[in-house]
Amino acid sequence: MAQVSEFDLIRDYFRWDQPPDSVRVGVGDDAAILRVPPGSELVVSVDTFNAGIHFPHETPPHAIGYKALAVNLSDLAAMGATPAWFTLAISLPQADAQWVAELARGMRELAQQHNIFLVGGDTTRGALSITVQVMGFVPCGAGLLRSHAQHGDLIAVSGTLGDAAAGLAVVQQRLQLPAAAADYCVQRLNYPTPRNALSHLLQQHAHACMDISDGLLADLGHILQASGVGARLDHELLPWSEALQAMPQAQRLGFALSGGDDYELLFTVPPDALAALIMAANAVGVRITVIGEVNKMQQGLLMNHRLSDGRRGYEHFSSE
Repeated sequence: MAQVSEFDLIRDYFRWDQPPDSVRVGVGDDAAILRVPPGSELVVSVDTFNAGIHFPHETPPHAIGYKALAVNLSDLAAMGATPAWFTLAISLPQADAQWVAELARGMRELAQQHNIFLVGGDTTRGALSITVQVMGFVPCGAGLLRSHAQHGDLIAVSGTLGDAAAGLAVVQQRLQLPAAAADYCVQRLNYPTPRNALSHLLQQHAHACMDISDGLLADLGHILQASGVGARLDHELLPWSEALQAMPQAQRLGFALSGGDDYELLFTVPPDALAALIMAANAVGVRITVIGEVNKMQQGLLMNHRLSDGRRGYEHFSSE
């Protein structure tokens, strides 16, 4: 196992390409100096990624680096923001150069796809933990919020639901699937697709938006509470991958409704904007499915299915 110093790690693995013009000072100084474009607001999000909680200990480092950035890019997508910069703080049990090289490679590959640039961070010794802070831009006043769902809106999601939760069950040996289906679900767990291409379209058409990290029920509940509205959800409309389509209905519903880790976008849209949005989303290769509607009378959530164990979604500090 090759051991290196903190400064070697930064020099060898986290000094990437020539910075864009928006970065006056990046990696290597006490802090970054960045230029915010005129007429834009800065959107900032941060997530911590702990071993054994947010990813299994045996997760490959390439996947850890990719996903740590992907979940943060998903937050920018949920706000309708264009990615710009990110910072990275890593706590490592030991400075294993090969492991860090793979982590950095996974993160860098995704960063290049989304034109987001690493501008600073920190490394320290301790239990394995990764914190990524992302920054992006929206035109002034144009950010998507959870609190703007309106009576009569349709509720829709991108992609398919439940795959990542099924993948976690496969990794934890709680679920057995055919080899191809198992590989697909584990891939969806380790390599979620940030929907940033879709977010700019939602900025033009949607009223409210967030990403699905803790399960559909929990995250839809956040939108309803923030907006002060109710909704009706139809479980028969939920979009499934081929891997989950073959499962018993109750099993796949459990993964989709309360499993979490999908990082698809959940949003509300007025009915007269739906056709244009679907057409635009198809053009960028994203599937959109309507799964319910914002209820005009009822606060809270009505649905035609209830989980047998009563779960609502993932909670970090739940006693269960």
